[in-house]
Amino acid sequence: MCMYQVHVTTGDRLRAGTNDHVFVTLVGTNGESERTELNNYGIDFRPDQVRNLNTQPLGHLLLIKLEISQYFYLPENQWFCSKIVVDTPEGEAVLFPCHRWLTWGEVLELRGAKGLSPSYTSVLHSSLGIFMQWAEYVAEHWKDDAFYGYQFLNGVHPSIIRNCPLMPSNFPVTEEMVQPFLEPGTSLQQEIQKGNLFLCDYKSLEGLQTLVVEGNSMPLTAALCLLYLDTTGTLKPIAIQLGQEPSEKCPIFVPSDPELDWLLVKMFVKNADSVIHQIISHLMNTHLLAEVFAVATMRHFPDVHPLYKLLTPHFRYTLQINTAARVVLLGPTGLVSKSSAGNEGTNELMRRHLAETTYSSLCLPDNIADRGLQNIPNFYYRDDGLKLWTAINRFVWAMLGLYYPTDDEVSGDAELQRWIQDISTRGFLGNRRSGMPESFITVEEVVKFVTMVIFTTSAQHAAVNSGQFDYNSWVPNNPLQLRRAPPTTKGQVTMETILETLPNIGHSVDFIALSSVLHKKYTDSVVLGSYPEERFGEPAAKQIIENFQKELSSIEERIIERNATLHVPYCYLKPSEIENSVSI
Repeated sequence: MCMYQVHVTTGDRLRAGTNDHVFVTLVGTNGESERTELNNYGIDFRPDQVRNLNTQPLGHLLLIKLEISQYFYLPENQWFCSKIVVDTPEGEAVLFPCHRWLTWGEVLELRGAKGLSPSYTSVLHSSLGIFMQWAEYVAEHWKDDAFYGYQFLNGVHPSIIRNCPLMPSNFPVTEEMVQPFLEPGTSLQQEIQKGNLFLCDYKSLEGLQTLVVEGNSMPLTAALCLLYLDTTGTLKPIAIQLGQEPSEKCPIFVPSDPELDWLLVKMFVKNADSVIHQIISHLMNTHLLAEVFAVATMRHFPDVHPLYKLLTPHFRYTLQINTAARVVLLGPTGLVSKSSAGNEGTNELMRRHLAETTYSSLCLPDNIADRGLQNIPNFYYRDDGLKLWTAINRFVWAMLGLYYPTDDEVSGDAELQRWIQDISTRGFLGNRRSGMPESFITVEEVVKFVTMVIFTTSAQHAAVNSGQFDYNSWVPNNPLQLRRAPPTTKGQVTMETILETLPNIGHSVDFIALSSVLHKKYTDSVVLGSYPEERFGEPAAKQIIENFQKELSSIEERIIERNATLHVPYCYLKPSEIENSVSI
């Protein structure tokens, strides 16, 4: 065992109070220390505090994690930390600047002030394997076309891919281009008719204003990616166009092109996918939608209303974290402008998607059908998601049946009608093309809508959030930013081109830290199906909740059994891993 001395400087501002516990974890290239309390309960932090920490040798210190937890029900304090200096057994004093507030439930990851040289890239990667072996798997397989295709179904963003019943006119893929990548004895048209061609289209990114770095606008491509499902059930990309208008400067790339060409264009597709994922599928379609539902619920339902009791547990963190979520999720995408014009790229992208958002796209069974993905094999997001949708729907039917035994109770509930009208007019701007209900006539309509609300704020958020460290911590796999323009001709890409296109080391470290924060859970997280506040006093309601929990346990058992047979398990929709409310 080795001793590390941790020197904490809080300055003269508000320090941790006697009702707080402050913990530190040291992370190095050889492992991490145990989570250790810095202060003693009942003793306030002095401006300078020293704590001896005994642990195994950690190697080169990479970062430290700080967190504060409240002592039972006592009032919460905020804590301002100026810096932390760690004296290592090797005699090195490593400075970790902080200069920020730490609040209860938050985990700060601080990196050493000493800059990382390029030689530390491999060190940084190897150290991250301490946190998640899966990240190492991604780092090893990210170039493989089969794993690349798999991620569009079961990665962190399963929301963009759709069946391709007809090739778009602006994506002129020919038989000659893709024949070598199809099964022998078939044709492109035959495979389209069989339903074996799939498309990822990022047209909504076209022409968006992006962040200017060192005098250059960051590139963002409105890419098109065609994927093929072979007879083994493997999905692979077979054609990519990095723009909406084909030309000599915007060719179609295929797997037989030079290896580095193909690798780079796949990275540009994943960059486009990452931007849509963070801003639309994650931020807008879970966090901000939850905010719409939460505000309308607080505005129109008294706390004795059954829908208030049913829904508020699913808004537990919504209003507290959404401001932070906007900053955390938008910052790295390259669409945030630092000019006085504001976040024009981000705002425009959300405007485009909101105009196209439909009620059916938010309801998983309809969404899967609309995208033509009912029969594609090995689509575990769909399989697990539909089980959860059914369970939630059955739970909502039973619960609302206690209070709305007939359709007349629905049409006569003025508070309910004002609630849905508020969501339709304020949240979806009165867009009738969206199919969003403006009123409720039947119990069935209410049940479907409430099912969508609960699914969105719990399971859907888990699906697009929980895997971010797994898939994003190896930056080339899901790059949130790229620095160089996409290739316009074939055969010109070198490894130097790829390295110059990827984010620099500093930004890469930031992205890894971000993905680490986003996959964390609150220490007081509440899993789907738990209602600890016991808002329902009726025995029948309590029994319905218990039945719901039993059904979720059954789903969990089936997922565990299925995953035991998979080379790459899908765990993001295990009920025990789903929080009741959106969290960062």
